[in-house]
Amino acid sequence: MDESQPKFLIPESIQNVNYDVGGQIKLVWDVIKAPLIVPLLNVAVYICLAMSLMLFMERLYMGVVIILVKLFWKKPEQRYKYEPIQDDVELGSSNFPVVLVQIPMFNEKEVYKVSIGAACGLSWPADRLVIQVLDDSTDPVVKQMVETECQRWASKGINITYQIRENRTGYKAGALKEGLKRSYVKHCEYVAIFDADFRPEPDFLRRAIPFLACNPEMALVQARWRFVNSNECLLTRMQEMSLDYHFTVEQEVGSATHAFFGFNGTAGVWRIAAINEAGGWKDRTTVEDMDLAVRASLRGWKFLYLGDLQAKSELPSTLRAFRYQQHRWSCGPANLFRKMVMEIVRNKKVNFWKKVYVIYSFFFVRKIIAHMITFFFYCVVLPLTILVPEVHVPIWGAVYIPSIITILNSVGTPRSIHLLFYWILFENVMSLHRTKATLIGLLEYGRVNEWVVTEKLGDSVNNKNKSAGMFSFPSCLNMNRLNLLELGFAAFLFLCGCYDFVHGKNNYFVYLFLQTITFLIVGFGYVGTIV
Repeated sequence: MDESQPKFLIPESIQNVNYDVGGQIKLVWDVIKAPLIVPLLNVAVYICLAMSLMLFMERLYMGVVIILVKLFWKKPEQRYKYEPIQDDVELGSSNFPVVLVQIPMFNEKEVYKVSIGAACGLSWPADRLVIQVLDDSTDPVVKQMVETECQRWASKGINITYQIRENRTGYKAGALKEGLKRSYVKHCEYVAIFDADFRPEPDFLRRAIPFLACNPEMALVQARWRFVNSNECLLTRMQEMSLDYHFTVEQEVGSATHAFFGFNGTAGVWRIAAINEAGGWKDRTTVEDMDLAVRASLRGWKFLYLGDLQAKSELPSTLRAFRYQQHRWSCGPANLFRKMVMEIVRNKKVNFWKKVYVIYSFFFVRKIIAHMITFFFYCVVLPLTILVPEVHVPIWGAVYIPSIITILNSVGTPRSIHLLFYWILFENVMSLHRTKATLIGLLEYGRVNEWVVTEKLGDSVNNKNKSAGMFSFPSCLNMNRLNLLELGFAAFLFLCGCYDFVHGKNNYFVYLFLQTITFLIVGFGYVGTIV
């Protein structure tokens, strides 16, 4: 009878464990570790290494192409037909196309004067320029201020209209769409779009419009953003590093190789016919600009990025505003990918390689993989391998490839090279927020359609900075609420670091403790100033 009883093999290491709470946890851990935890963690490591290689190859490809572009590619004026529009005494302004300028805004108390003034100062014949101020403000005081400013410029002979809606349906996309419905727009060939904090130079249209006028297959000319408050604090310097890479490399490569890139939503000039052919503005995601760009590209339209055509703008200078912006910028592309991937696959107007570029490079690697690998690998999987030493992460995956990717990312802002290490830690922390937003977009739940207008502080902050010195302390402090998820990961990484300090062999605790500090900084809502 005894031989027929089932036998359970209990690891020798746990046979004598005392059955207190700690002992029971150790018992469960030792039982499930070898058959479950180790295999799952090994799979996670392999997946993360594969994603790291994908991101590495993408960055390497971008790096090679941008070098070739800088060394051998012809300038845009040589690659495309280009003939400046000249003033003609006999013809007057008739040889200038009619251009619509749209300025969408929402309670922009601090910056409305700057944006309206910059638009009204564009060097373009007054009778060939129509300026729309699309004001969705809910504050009656701000609405009155904006309307008064429009009337002031109208009294100077500027063709400017103040336009409001009864509701904010569609947010920015809805405002832009409503603006294009006006009867006088049918006389306009092109539309320039500037968010409320953007300040185009007077010659902006004279440099951009000729590309559209001389190349009927071109739908969009995108300018580069420059930031008036990049020196305000460490938070703005971190943003500048990320965005400079985007403009210096990603937009330039997309323009030079496939004549496709994502419209940045502002500081660009569109051919109105291309907008209409693509189906107009849609508010199905929080990235209406990218949505329009993809749809126009699938209909064969080409885009041009001009890196030397620049417009000044403002970076979010509070962590709260930055987090809302990053949620929108991460959730929206993922949600758009979900909605459009099959439409891109089935499209017959663009070639196979452009489809591959849009689906794999533009969406999958840059908008999804880049966020997830940063968070899961460096903030979850790598720390867990310290607790499970049976799982090995090769040094090339843990150190060499991330180092090369980081160096390639830093080429856009050489002046901030000394901040590179902290930028890595900060991006790792923000990858948690971006990964969460990406999953929300892919799964289409929760805050998928949340739209919070990025807070702008305008010259009120810049003037304070000038009087206080280069960098401002209060503008980067946001103690309104704790970010509990970041604080939770700070505790997790701290425990992993302590375990590695006592038992580990790879000295990862140095990275883990520094990453813990950065998670704590963001968790408490503070990004320190540069000194």
